[in-house]
Amino acid sequence: MDLSKIKKIYLIGVKGVGMTMLGQYLAARGLEVSGSDGPEKYMTDAVLAKCGIRVIEKFDAENMPADADLIIYSTAYNAESNVEVAAALAGKIKVLTYAQALGEVFNQKYGIAVVGSHGKTTTTAWLGYVMERSGLKPGVMAGASVPQLGGCAVAGGSEYLVIEADEYQNKLAYYLPKAVLLNNIDYDHPDFFPTTADYENAFIEFIKKIPAKGFLVANFDDPAVRKIAQVNCRGKVITYAINEAADYVAYDLQAHDGKQYFKVKFGVEEEENPPSPARSCLAVAGGPLYQGGKNTGGRADELGDFVIQLAGRHNVSNALAVIATSVELNIELFKIRKYLAEFSGTTRRLQALGEFHGATIIDDYAHHPTEIKATISALRQKYGNRKLIVVFHPHTFSRTKALFNDFLKSFSGADELVILDIYGSAREQQGGVSSRELVDQLKIKNCELRINQEVRYIPTLKQCEEYLREHIVRDDVVALLGAGDIFRVGEKLVK
Repeated sequence: MDLSKIKKIYLIGVKGVGMTMLGQYLAARGLEVSGSDGPEKYMTDAVLAKCGIRVIEKFDAENMPADADLIIYSTAYNAESNVEVAAALAGKIKVLTYAQALGEVFNQKYGIAVVGSHGKTTTTAWLGYVMERSGLKPGVMAGASVPQLGGCAVAGGSEYLVIEADEYQNKLAYYLPKAVLLNNIDYDHPDFFPTTADYENAFIEFIKKIPAKGFLVANFDDPAVRKIAQVNCRGKVITYAINEAADYVAYDLQAHDGKQYFKVKFGVEEEENPPSPARSCLAVAGGPLYQGGKNTGGRADELGDFVIQLAGRHNVSNALAVIATSVELNIELFKIRKYLAEFSGTTRRLQALGEFHGATIIDDYAHHPTEIKATISALRQKYGNRKLIVVFHPHTFSRTKALFNDFLKSFSGADELVILDIYGSAREQQGGVSSRELVDQLKIKNCELRINQEVRYIPTLKQCEEYLREHIVRDDVVALLGAGDIFRVGEKLVK
C-alpha cells in the first residue's frame, strides 16, 4: 500500500483502541481520517477529538465518503453484523481489516513489535518514549492514551515504528517485524485459540519471521518464552530476567516513596567476541566491571542503578525489556536511565483517577487472572496496609469460563471484592457461566483457604457506583479492574 497515493480514509469501529491508535497515526501522517462507531462513550473519545478525527456515532451505509481512498474496519464487526462493513465489501473502494492495514504500514518500516499476553501497552509506550526523547524519532502506536506522547500514536520522522501487536485472531500473521519484544505467553482468548498449544504457536510463528539481522528481546522469567525463543528465532536473541540467569538481570529490587529502585547487570561474553552494544554503552557511561556475576558465575558488567515511577514487579520486568531494546538500538545508557525514570505510564494501567471522600480511586485494565494478581500486588506495594477494595468487571464469557479456576485464586490480596455481571463480547455466544457463580465459588475457596475477605455480587455499574458512594471511607483504595467500561464508575465518583 502506497500511503503517498492515499488521501482520505474511513474507519468503521473507530473507537476501538487499536483503530484509534491507527487512526491517530494516519492522521498525524497528514491523511484525512474519519470514522463511525456506536454512541457509547469510550476512553478513546478524547484522543479522537484531540487529533481531529470526525466520528459519526451511528452505523449507516450513507456515512462512508464516496471519495474515500481506503476503508478500514474493525473485526469486531463483519458483513452480517454491520451495515457499513457489508456495504464497503460490496463496493468499489479498497477495503482492509484493521490488522491488514496495520501490517501494510508496519511492514514498510523498521518495525519493532511488542507482543505477549500481558504488559504490551506499557512496554510499547515506554520504549517509544525513551526512543523519542533520545532523538530516534520513532513512530509509535500503543493501545492506550500516553499523556507524555500526546495520545495513542506518534507519526515519527524516522524508519523506526514501534507497535503494540495484538495476538487475538492471530493478527500477528500480517506483520513482518525487524525486532520483537516478547513479554510473556499466558493462555488467553479461548474464543479464538482452542488450546494452549494453538495460542503458543501464534507466537512461535511470529518470532520465526524475525530476519537474521533482526533481534528478539525475550523475558526469560517466563517458562513458555524460555522454551521457544532460542530454537525459533533466526536473529539475535537478547534475554532478560529478575534475579535469574539472562543477558540483562535486575536485582536488589526496592520500593519506597512511590517509586521502584533496582540494579541491572549485563552478562558474560567470550573475550574474543567483539564488544556488544551494551558494553559500548557501558564504556560511554564509564561504569565499573565486577567479577563473579550471579547470573552466569563469570564476568559481568554493572549497568548501574535505575529508578522507575511505575509500581509492581511486572513493571521492573517491562523496564528491563525497554533497557535491553534501547541498548540494542545504541541509545546511550545515561539517556536510557533518565527517560526510563521520567516515564509516568498510560491511561487504564494503575491509573489514579482521583479521590472520593478521601479514598483513592484506581483504574486498571486487568482482565486476566495473572494481570489481576500483578495489579493487586503492585497496589499493595504502593499503598501498604490501606484497605483495598477491588471491583472486578469480568470481560467475555469465554475467558471467564475457560480461566474460571484461575480467577478463583487471583483476588486473595484484596480486603473486599465486588464482582459485576460479565461484560460480554459482541463476537461470542452469551452465557455458559455467570458472575454469581464466580462469587459463590470464590466464597467457598476463601473458606477453604481461610481467607477473610468479603465478596459481593453487584450486577450493574449504576448499582456498583451507589454501593461505593455509601460504603467507601477516607484512606480506602478502590481498584476498578476490567477491559470493559468499569472506568465509568471511577469517573463519576471523582467528578
